[in-house]
Amino acid sequence: MSRVALFVTCVGDLITPDVPAAAVRVLRSAGDEVEVPAGQTCCGQPAWNAGFAPEAASVAETSLVALEQALADGADAVVVPAGSCATMIRGYWPTLFEAAGRPELVERARVLGERVRELTEWLVDQGRLPAGKAGPGTVALQRSCHLERELHIRTQPRELLERTGCELAEWPADDSCCGFGGTFSVKLPEVSVAMADEKLDALSDDVTEVVGTDASCLLQLEGRARARGMDVRFRHIAEVLAEGLDA
Repeated sequence: MSRVALFVTCVGDLITPDVPAAAVRVLRSAGDEVEVPAGQTCCGQPAWNAGFAPEAASVAETSLVALEQALADGADAVVVPAGSCATMIRGYWPTLFEAAGRPELVERARVLGERVRELTEWLVDQGRLPAGKAGPGTVALQRSCHLERELHIRTQPRELLERTGCELAEWPADDSCCGFGGTFSVKLPEVSVAMADEKLDALSDDVTEVVGTDASCLLQLEGRARARGMDVRFRHIAEVLAEGLDA
């Protein structure tokens, strides 16, 4: 059994609390002891992407300290149920702290980053595969940009869904960007909407549910689907795996 520290993410904390709650259930069912460090906040990605390096570093430092303490207290890894946040912590925190003039935090961020794992990556690579079957339906897998292009995690989400018995549909646009991109969707809303619509247009008619590893991507696609009157469900993979436990 391993002990993991869960990084909830600000989207999980403020908008989709069922996602981190499901992640805790899944991790525990797979044999992990889970703690949620109380001092964590945001990874700093929104401010960093908007060009506010000092502000992003201030936010990230708070989470860095909280996660460092969790590891010092015995956690084996930091698990993140979002590829974008895992990418920020694992890949960009050293760059952020350097750009913000905080050289004393650069090496600490690198050391921490080596212990950070995205949720599906952790479950599959550590052999912690939750049992259980999800409900019936045809599922399309949303392959998030950060997860695939930055972390190079490609097969683990599909493997987990297949283990739940989900019927996976082919989706020609599964690896194209959803158009969210944090502040991108605010700065260029027309482009963002067009990108989401292009993905949704490529969904086959038999798809009943879109499942992904990033709640932000799912929120983007769900918003457009609702606006268009599409009868498709959107869920994070942690929720699907947790449903399988109930079954």
